[in-house]
Amino acid sequence: MTDQGQDWDGMYRSREQVFSGEPNAVLVAEAAGITPGQALDVGCGEGADAVWLARRGWRVTAVDVSETALRRGVRSGRDVAERIAWTRADLSSTAMPAGAFELVSVQYFPLRKQDEGALDRLLATVAPGGTLLVTGHDPEDEGVDYGDYYRPDEIARRLAGWTVEVHEARPRTTPGPEGTHHTRDVVLKAIAPQQSTE
Repeated sequence: MTDQGQDWDGMYRSREQVFSGEPNAVLVAEAAGITPGQALDVGCGEGADAVWLARRGWRVTAVDVSETALRRGVRSGRDVAERIAWTRADLSSTAMPAGAFELVSVQYFPLRKQDEGALDRLLATVAPGGTLLVTGHDPEDEGVDYGDYYRPDEIARRLAGWTVEVHEARPRTTPGPEGTHHTRDVVLKAIAPQQSTE
């Protein structure tokens, strides 16, 4: 396991449950009308988003570096176990299949700029005509510092040839995890070109 994986495992083990067990509100709002297909849940954590998608007919590859989080996801999604592939991987260094997913959901995932090619590999996973959905904390919120991680607006600037359907800051509709005080999110929803832009 990488140092990053050990760090996240330690965080999850420090509490019986880190997140609410409910899917992210942005995912529910923005993905509800998309025809189910293959979905990639990036940084799936304890699995609430993956389970929500699977219960709506998606086949989900749910990826996280934390084995502890993935075990919790498996328990919460027993009723849709055949629709979710729980996968331990560090997406900063592990490539998922290119063009394989009709939905790539990136909810508050810390993608580091220093990881060479990680963003390009992530964008490449979206199928032609598929949807990329990114949610991050609004950098205008007090206490939000992206540091060496990609902000949603930086990802948006890499989407030449894509159709950006949503790129906005909006108030959170549900409270953040315990100990956080984020009040606004930045949401990016974009549709990949039908044909390769290369």
